[in-house]
This record gives sequence, structure tokens and C-alpha cells, in this order.
Amino acid sequence: MPETKIVLPDRDIPKQWYNIMADMPNLPKPPLHPGTKQPAGPDDLSAIFPMALIEQEVSTERWIDIPEEVLDIYSLWRPSPLYRAHRLEKAIGTPAKIYYKYEGVSPAGSHKPNTSVPQAYYNKQAGMKRIATETGAGQWGSALALAGKLFGIDITVYMVKVSYSQKPYRRISMETWGATVHPSPSILTNAGKKILEGDPDSPGSLGIAISEAVEDAATHNDTNYSLGSVLNHVLLHQTVIGLESKKQFELAGDYPDIVIGCCGGGSNLGGVSFPFLQDKINGKELRVIAVEPISCPTLTKGEFRYDFGDTVGLTPLLMMYTLGHDFVPPGIHAGGLRYHADAPLICQLYHDKLIEAVSYGQTSVFEAAVTFAKSEGIIPAPETAHAIKGAIDEALKAKEEAKEKTIFFNLSGHGYLDLTAYEAYLSGKLQNYAYPEEKIKEALKRLPVI
Repeated sequence: MPETKIVLPDRDIPKQWYNIMADMPNLPKPPLHPGTKQPAGPDDLSAIFPMALIEQEVSTERWIDIPEEVLDIYSLWRPSPLYRAHRLEKAIGTPAKIYYKYEGVSPAGSHKPNTSVPQAYYNKQAGMKRIATETGAGQWGSALALAGKLFGIDITVYMVKVSYSQKPYRRISMETWGATVHPSPSILTNAGKKILEGDPDSPGSLGIAISEAVEDAATHNDTNYSLGSVLNHVLLHQTVIGLESKKQFELAGDYPDIVIGCCGGGSNLGGVSFPFLQDKINGKELRVIAVEPISCPTLTKGEFRYDFGDTVGLTPLLMMYTLGHDFVPPGIHAGGLRYHADAPLICQLYHDKLIEAVSYGQTSVFEAAVTFAKSEGIIPAPETAHAIKGAIDEALKAKEEAKEKTIFFNLSGHGYLDLTAYEAYLSGKLQNYAYPEEKIKEALKRLPVI
């Protein structure tokens, strides 16, 4: 019987996170203060982040120790299994070997607890009573709600309004773990009120929800802000995925030719790919592919320049591929990929051509998801289904070229709370939304001039 899954013992949970900034040929440009437009220092961030995370944000140390308390909680689901997708390979008739790392085994059902747990830990160490955050599809909000409960911190979540309606079970999950959840834009913050004044029917966006959460944190002394993607320390925490994967590939006697991850803010892609990119930077032949939706084509259609991380302009300016901070994408079901920009680390690596990017419409993505579910048995989240689509396309190319390639993707979460999206696809109601070029150009005209 061929080996299907490679499982590591608890003792092989990584004891350190990998910091790719130690090896990048070019570091991202520094964040800028939203008011002065000068480089932002630790004091500018200390109002909403604990100093331990600020230090990780700017560190260029290659390895950063994982606290014992965090490792103890990681052991609830880590190490996660690496699967060889024998049945998917057979279903599409490819000579390629396809592997996937399954992060849906976490209590919250996605990769997000890899960073929510350490973020909650460091905030608890700093004496915080509450954390405010945003969430798109609800995976991040669920993960932080769980982490907050584990460390005794109250969690307030501003959930993008269209996802609040589309994904009630994610909201219920957050509330079950004790979080308070508000649809965003809301009337609870000045940022939310400003958006609603201009568009009372706004479906919301991650940029808007970030504005609300940052304002909430900045106006309460006992509250910090927490972000589920984009920032350096978030991607750092996620590298446990790739580090475990490298050990598992050693056990399998294999190594990927291609590493694939869906990309909205960048935490999933960074987590699975950065430990492998260390090898690429050092001369290893390897392709890394970011997969994004055509409705929010940040890397494939955005501009590489400074922009705000939120809609209202409360966050520092970051050097990113961006569609414009007031860009509001259509309400596709892959809510976690509906962000106007990407992590500065991902953007710099893409700019330096160490990462590739492709975009797909959601109907072809769900077609790939159903193919995967029928062969491998797991119903994937709409976000990670983009990575599956990318992996299947690469496997079909290998078939056309009659080449044996090893393709690896991160299955970053299950879709059992996203079944309304599958219902829409199976009933033929799902539509593609390619964002009009003129709308992108319009949003880009309003970018800050630095």
C-alpha cells in the first residue's frame, strides 16, 4: 500500500520560527507614519501592539524562539499531516506527484491559530485585557476568539458585513468561544460611520474592518489590535507550516519543484513557502506560486507603492502591491482573499521575481475544489481552493509535457462552514467577478503620493 500521509511526533514541532528577512536579497522599505510620512518607529506602534511583537516585526534574526506556553497549545494540533494526493493524481491522470499540508486539523479549522495563539500570549504578557481585530470570512476571527479564551483575553471582532451574512456559523463559532462580533462597517466607530454616510449599503471590506478595529484599540488603554495577516510577525509565526513540511518531505524522500498557496494578505503563502524560499535564495531550483481571485487581483493587477493598510488611513503606510486602500471588491465567497494589498514581505519577494502570481475566477476554483473533495474526501475552504486550482493546473501542465514534477500546496482550512458557497456553485448560481480595469485605475488614482 503506498504511503498516503506523513505524520511527525509532537517532539518535532518547530521550536523556532524562521525569519526570511535574514536571507532576503532586498528588505521591504520601512513603514511610514500615516501623519508625518516619516519612517515609523516602535513608539508609533506601541499604542496598539505589545513590544514583543514590535521587536519581531523589525527583527532580522534568522531564528526566533517559540515560547513554551505557545508550544504547549500548538501541540493540540501540530504537527499537522502532510498528504500525498494519490487519488487526485489518478483523477486528473497526471504523472506529477501532488502533496498537501492539511491545516484544517486545528481547533478553528484553519492555519490562523498558528499566529493567533502567540499574539494572544504576547498581549497577555503585556497586561492587555482585550484585543480588537477584523475578519473577512471568519477564519481569523475564529482563531483569535479561541486564542483569547485560552489566555483569558476578551476579543472584539469587526467582521466584513457580506461575510457576516454569508457565513453565520463562523460568527457563531466566535461567539461560542466568547468573542463579541460586529458586522463592519458599523456605527460603533467613527471610521464605520464615515463609510456608512457615503454608502449606507456598503458590503464592507477588510480595509474598512481594519480601520474600525484599529480605532477601537487606539481609543481604549486596555485594548490592543491584532492582525491575522500582512505584517512581518504574522508571517513569521506561520512558518511552522513550511518548517514541518520540510521535515516531512525528508521522510518521504522527496522535495517540491513547485510550492503553491492562496494569497489574500499573505500569511498562508508565506507560512508554507518561506522555509523553502530560504533554499531558493541559496540556489535551489524551485517555483513558488501565489494564487489570488480575479475579483481582487492584488499582485497581478496592483501597483507596487506605499499605501495604507486600512480604508480610512489610520495604519502606517506600507510598501505593497495594492489596488488602492478604498478598493471594495465584490462579495465573493473567498472572503479571506478580499484584501486590497498584500504583505510587504510577499510583495518584495514578488517584485524581486522570487515568487510568481496567477489569478482565477471563482467558478473554476470551485470546480477544482469539488474535484479535490470527490477524490481526497476533504471539502476545502473557498480561499484554499484557489491553491488547489493552481496545483491542478500545474499537474495538468506536467501531463501535457510528460514530466514528473513534485507539486506541493497548503490546504489551509476546511470548508465545512462554507457550504452555502458550495450550494451556490452546485446550483449554478455562482458567478465570476472580474473587477473592471477602470475601477482599479480609479482606486489607484487616490493612492497617497510619497
